[in-house]
Amino acid sequence: MTTPTERLRELGITLPVPPPPAASYLQTRQVAIGGGRSLIYVAGQIAREGDKVLAGRCPDQVSIEEATRRARLCALSVLAQIEAAAGLDKIHEMTQVIGFVLSTEDFADQPKVINGASDLFVEVFGDAGKHTRAAVGASALPSSTTVEIAAVAVVHTG
Repeated sequence: MTTPTERLRELGITLPVPPPPAASYLQTRQVAIGGGRSLIYVAGQIAREGDKVLAGRCPDQVSIEEATRRARLCALSVLAQIEAAAGLDKIHEMTQVIGFVLSTEDFADQPKVINGASDLFVEVFGDAGKHTRAAVGASALPSSTTVEIAAVAVVHTG
């Protein structure tokens, strides 16, 4: 059976360096749920390439395809935070994804954009990457980023 770390390698993906919190919060928090498992909550990760925040509103400033790519980058940051906090290979399942898309008032394809994150989790974890989800349009996001993704996963602790 292929581990998530091996799967990332097969996909040619290198995780980014997880950024520190930008304010007074934690990037991750683990909460024990018993049975040698815990929930790991990952704070909202914004679209970045290196240190550069990828800003712009969808679809008038950033195409749906580019916004979807940016959601995937956010998901990579989620994975980097989990790797730093608990280790990717300890993930039992992705539980929930909450995605925000900086979008125009009339834009209604947020779910299509957030598929960039959801699809990555399934590529890396298989069925364990499937999750519940919210895809929300926003009139403003931190640093005018196009996409922000927060997530919850179950990890093995024992």
